[in-house]
Amino acid sequence: MTLSLRLASHVADHPADALSATTLDAAKRALLDGLGVMLAASGLSEDAAPFTALALAGGSGPAPLVGREERVGLAQAAFANGALSHALDYEDAFDAAPSHPNAALLPAAFALLHAARPVSGRALLAAIAVGCDLSCRLGLSLTKRAEDLGWYPPPMLGAYGATAAAARLLGLDARQTVDAFSLMLCQATMPGEIKYSRDTVIRAVREAFPAQAAVQSAQLAAAGVRGFEEPFEGKAGFYRLFVDGHYDPDVLLDGLGETFWIERLSFKQWPACRGTHPFIEIAERLVREHAIAPDAIAEVIATGSPVQTMLVEPIERKRAPAVPIDAKFSIPFTVAAALVHGRVTLESFTPDRLNDPAVLAVAAKVRFVESDAWGRDAGAAGTLTIRLSTGETFEETIEEAAGHPSRPLSDDQLRAKFIDCAGQAHRPMARDAAERLADAIFGLEASEDSAGVLFAIGSRPFPAKAGQG
Repeated sequence: MTLSLRLASHVADHPADALSATTLDAAKRALLDGLGVMLAASGLSEDAAPFTALALAGGSGPAPLVGREERVGLAQAAFANGALSHALDYEDAFDAAPSHPNAALLPAAFALLHAARPVSGRALLAAIAVGCDLSCRLGLSLTKRAEDLGWYPPPMLGAYGATAAAARLLGLDARQTVDAFSLMLCQATMPGEIKYSRDTVIRAVREAFPAQAAVQSAQLAAAGVRGFEEPFEGKAGFYRLFVDGHYDPDVLLDGLGETFWIERLSFKQWPACRGTHPFIEIAERLVREHAIAPDAIAEVIATGSPVQTMLVEPIERKRAPAVPIDAKFSIPFTVAAALVHGRVTLESFTPDRLNDPAVLAVAAKVRFVESDAWGRDAGAAGTLTIRLSTGETFEETIEEAAGHPSRPLSDDQLRAKFIDCAGQAHRPMARDAAERLADAIFGLEASEDSAGVLFAIGSRPFPAKAGQG
């Protein structure tokens, strides 16, 4: 059996009933969090608006647009909802191989709940768990950094997890799943240039492309389009193309079907890149404990791993970002926002806040020092040092930012985040409605029709209160 067929057989055949309670709970947490973030983006993200408009221009269909009442075709819904999933940079992350494994998966899955046959809650949770796990495994198996060859791997890795979930939801067999992976290989790329251009917002909406491609790849495979025998390990397959063949198949297969990496996700307390989180957390705490006045700050030093250098380069742009997504990928800006306003929230990245003179003044005082103390790829650790004009110095180190599995957000915290996000949707959801939807998601495995449970994504099972949409 080829490596690709072995992976596909697992995707197609692993029984939903064999998933442990902890894996199912992890999938429910990912579903709740991801849906909430998309709901908020539907009302807050201007960057995603052209993607929604293009989906609507394609005509009506069965699949809902998150946070709205309109429905469009399956691929169009995945495209529009995919643009929402990372637009606020607030969704879950996999720190061990830095990526967002559910950002493309959930929009693709939401679309395919409306393909034909009802999908039970357990079947949806299994598709999420299996797809997320594959994405994480692909990242862990790399022994060469795709970034070093000019790629930007998070949406590329997530594309195959999304395809796995789509294949399960359409009931593809193992060979058809290999075909779907092959068709994704023909589409899923993301150039590293996404990090370097000052005015682009592609980094915010990037998951639109793999989400749509996952739906189309699975649909075409179901229609009989034959792919390659070895889309992953082939002589011109995924690993050869993107990391010059540098990967470890043992890491990819270790514990397959027994260990599900969805149980090791990090959930975000702050709507910014995970690499900024240790510094935000320290800055917020130091302001609370010491009442540091912004104009008293002489210098701020953030010490982190080499992988975090992308959050400070080029330093001039990161100190004064032009677009929200660049601000979310900036240690100087996020630290300054925390020091000036005491908290980093969704409102920290509005146009007014991007031009806040007080924040920009502090951001100009932030510099970065690279250290290997936590390892080259430790993306959620760091030390923050604040020196005041009086000479007084405050310093703190965090080895894992809040939200990591070792410091997890509780179900109650995720529920509160979901309710806050749902209230900021294009069509805001009333608090009691959001609470009922959260309850429904936490009990989703008992449902025979997950689309019915999640109908609030695009319609009115839980009417908003007067004045809310």
